Order: sequence, then C-alpha cells, then structure tokens
Amino acid sequence: MLTITGATAIVVDEHTETAGDLHLADGLVAGAASGDILDATGCIVTPGLINAHHHLLQTAFRTLPGTRGVPMAQWLPTMAAAYTEVGVDAELASVAASVGLAEALLCGVTTVADHHLTWPSGADTVAIATATADAARALGARLVFVRGSARDDPQEAAASADAIATALAPRTADGMLQLAVGPAGVHSDSRETFELLAEVATQHGLRRRTQANEQVDVAIALEQYGRRPIDLLDEWGWIADDVTLAHLCDVSTEEIGRLAAAGVTATHAPGCDLPMGWGIAPVAALKAAGITVGLGTSGGGSNDAGHLLADARLAMQVAPLVGPPVPAREVLAMAMAGSAAGLGRPELGNLRVGSAADVCVWDVSGAADAGVADPVAGLLWAAPGRRPRHVVVAGQVVVRDYELVTADERGLVASLARRVGRR
Repeated sequence: MLTITGATAIVVDEHTETAGDLHLADGLVAGAASGDILDATGCIVTPGLINAHHHLLQTAFRTLPGTRGVPMAQWLPTMAAAYTEVGVDAELASVAASVGLAEALLCGVTTVADHHLTWPSGADTVAIATATADAARALGARLVFVRGSARDDPQEAAASADAIATALAPRTADGMLQLAVGPAGVHSDSRETFELLAEVATQHGLRRRTQANEQVDVAIALEQYGRRPIDLLDEWGWIADDVTLAHLCDVSTEEIGRLAAAGVTATHAPGCDLPMGWGIAPVAALKAAGITVGLGTSGGGSNDAGHLLADARLAMQVAPLVGPPVPAREVLAMAMAGSAAGLGRPELGNLRVGSAADVCVWDVSGAADAGVADPVAGLLWAAPGRRPRHVVVAGQVVVRDYELVTADERGLVASLARRVGRR
C-alpha cells in the first residue's frame, strides 16, 4: 500500500482533477489506504504515460550515419545492414529492451507497445519475445509485445505469432504483459500476411496494430497496387474496431470518416514522422471525426528518444500546421487514455478508483514552471526536457527522486555497449 501525499493537483482523467492524497493498494487506485508515504509536495500527479508505438530493438541503433534526412529507400537498407552486422537474437533483444524501457520509466512512461519487426531467418522468435518480456518484468514496466512482420514469409510470420502467443499467454494474467500482432504496413507486407496474422489474433484474442499512410506508404501503395493504403487495409479486413493505425499523416476527409465509422483507433508519432519527412497527422481532424488518438515515439532508428512527454509537446506545437490547435490537456490525454484505448486497456491512463496504480509525480516548483498559470498545461508548455520525480507501476515505486530503483541504469547501458560494440 502506498499514499502519494501533498500534490498540488492530481489529474484523474482528462476532465477531472483533485488535490491532496492519492491512495494505492493491491496494484490499484484505492479510495483509502495506509502504508508507505511518497511525498508529492509541489508536484502534479498524473496517470503513467503510455507509449503506444515503439520499436525497442532500435534503441541499440540510434543516430546511425545514413539514417537521418534520407528517403525510406535508403533508410531501410541502412538499418537492415546494422541489424545484420550486430546480429539480432534474444540477447540483443534483452539488452536493447532493458535500456529502452529504463529510458521510458525515467521519462514517465509506464506502458510501452513494442512493435517488433526484425526477425532474421531461422531465429528463435519465441526466445526473442520472451527476452523482451523478461526485460520488462525485471524493470517493473508494462509491455505490449507486438509480433510484427516486415517482408517476412507470411506462413512463417503466422506460425511464429501463434507460437509466441501460446508460449507467453500464461504470463499475461496480471496485466503487466499484453500480446498483439502487426504487419509493418501495406508498403512492406502482403495481403496473405495481413490475413494470416488476423487469424492468429482471432484465435488468441489479440488486438491488431499496423502502420499506415505516412507519405511514403501512400506512394508505395499507389506504385505497387494502384490504390491507397486505407483501401487495401479495408479490403484485407484490417479496418475494424480491434485495429490501431500508427502515423496516418496523409489521410483524406473521406478516409478519416471510414476509419471513424469502423471504430479504428490511431497513434500519432510526430517525433518520428517530422524528422523523417513523412508528414504530420491531422490530429484535430481525426479527433473531430470521433477517432480516439494515442501517442507514440516510434523507435530509435527514426526518433532516437523514448521521451513521450517531449513528443506530446511536439504534437501540440505542430498541430496548427495541419489544422486547428490542439490544447495541451487534450494532447496529454492522448498520451494517457488515448493510448490506453488503442490497447483495449480502460484500466490504464486514468486514476479513477479501481484503475491500475500507474502514476507519475512531476515537480512543478522550480524556475522552469515559475509564472505558469495552468500547471497541468505547463507540463507540456514549459520545461521541454521534463522528467518525473517519482514513477509508480502497479503500485510499486520504480523511479524515486529521478533515479531508477529496479535496476542499475549504468549497468544496463554498459551491457548494451558491450553487445553492439559501441557506447
């Protein structure tokens, strides 16, 4: 049991705030409790942030030469060559995920959806998935492991997804691990891959996730099929209420209406899309149509940072370039309940009684927040590099006074450096 006391404000959800104490018991938000005290004087308390689109393996491949400001046709083989040189296996998956998840927790992200797309031929895919899940469990982070595909053989991808779901399903009962499936996109994977992975999802009760309508995705779909990605996904059975589409930079008004009518959810990833030149998702238009929008960072190969609050700030700042402004509180909610909705996890992203005890404590008493009229909005407007003072996942403190308490941060970094042969 844990009580977070003395907060300036507690953001329960997008529409509700309180002040005073927040009680946690048995991994849930409680009406009352006694036990350990976590001081939140001078702080704003929010639900833990949810990174709805990451590629944790890319944590080991940040800022590689030839991957910045280049076309997708150059970026993909450059990244692939780096993967081949290092060798993707369970050990690499473990050290990369450990560092990426440690970074996430230190930035206030308590749940990460890892869209794992790199599966070398003959690799032990269950071992790779298990190593990633083990890393999350050791750190105390929630993980959504997405068995992805990027030009994989459709039958092999489906068999692997089935094997991973079968092997790891017993570990999902406590909500710390969730499984999903997701091809990289129509620019990469065939109709057969989409249909076979959908069958696996149906068999195991998994959600589906893919990437769609970055400008390059649209260009490739038109070149290969003479059709736009949303048309293909609709025909292939992937426009449905269990599907989340990441990116959606280049979508028409008609396509937005179709997605909304089908109950599709979206994930905005501006920290990837802007530097890669893939466009800006029209978040205001998506939301106005009734589409629930979450937030993700994407991976280290395109973003380099797993700092979701920084990307929320970026999302807020660039929104007026493609539509009306989106207020800070709405963007913050995207990183909480918006992302949770796309995962089918209503217990995450809010601090209502009975919800998961995933909490961030943000100190707003320093110079960077001086003069701020709305401290909740100020979480985004002020202090671009802001990090939480304390982080709690499932009622357990994982970051205290800005330090990771579930692992040795420097030790994790050293392990990754040894594995990839560079700092």
